[in-house]
Amino acid sequence: MKRISLLCVGLVIAGVASAQAPFPSRPITTVVGFAPGGGTDTVSRIIGKTLGDQLGQQVLTDNKSGAGGNIATDIVVKAAPDGYTIYLANVGAISVNQHLLPLTYDPLRDLAPITMAVVFPNLVIVHPSVPVGSFAEFIKLARENPGKYTYGSSGIGGAGHLAGELLKMMAGVDLVHVPFKGGGPAMQAMLGGQISAYMATPVAAGPHVRAGKAKALAVTGPRRDQFMPEVPAVAEFYPGYQATNWYAYYAPAKTPKDIVLRLNREIVKALGTAEVKELLAKQGVEPAPGTPEELAAFGKRESDTWARVVKQAKITAN
Repeated sequence: MKRISLLCVGLVIAGVASAQAPFPSRPITTVVGFAPGGGTDTVSRIIGKTLGDQLGQQVLTDNKSGAGGNIATDIVVKAAPDGYTIYLANVGAISVNQHLLPLTYDPLRDLAPITMAVVFPNLVIVHPSVPVGSFAEFIKLARENPGKYTYGSSGIGGAGHLAGELLKMMAGVDLVHVPFKGGGPAMQAMLGGQISAYMATPVAAGPHVRAGKAKALAVTGPRRDQFMPEVPAVAEFYPGYQATNWYAYYAPAKTPKDIVLRLNREIVKALGTAEVKELLAKQGVEPAPGTPEELAAFGKRESDTWARVVKQAKITAN
């Protein structure tokens, strides 16, 4: 009996020790909602390597593409809230999709903010055949020819689509939206002259602008971009205009606060390293770390903004 009692005590102690193993004690998975090679995937892998080195555990990227990020969001919402499944989400997944589709979850309620990762603008580019040399000239031309000029995006409800609709509202122009199934097809259509303009990421557009195959007119962030300071911001013409892309880290809603704060500290630290900054700069994006509270407030503001745009522009998912 004594040996049995000692064995039981040992098992209890071992169980408590296991339950209290310091976080993390095994690999962490970062879910992204898009295919390998895309923006969120690339950023996840850049940050994940340094983050893993800091934590002493692998940080893996798991691509769950489809439905504009909704498949990935649903997976993370339902994941165990233990810090071992986190989410690198984009603006659409957090602040747009719920205004386009009936979802079974609320990303603002069912995800725990960790930190913003990166923020970057879209670049308004036009085909060389469009007879303008500046953003102001493009707006003037569009006003004089309502419904004649088109702009493409990587899909309905995406950052480029919403950036274009907000521009149409604030500038009072009639540009026809042409959605594509991804940024690649949209860029090819713009380069081929099938569409007049495209709201592209700086990384995707940069080589074509430098080669003279596209003209860069403006960036959609609140100010000029550090990677292309010669290109004006739309906000210089229409104060208050802002349509940024962003990727941010989230965890399932009931993840313990101490784990969320640990992840915040480590991701912020990784974003501050010279290696990560350099690799992100090559992608045309810059780190924008912050607190969970700051990300929660930002996500809510973005949701409110895009809800108004979706409603006023009468955007539907079909």
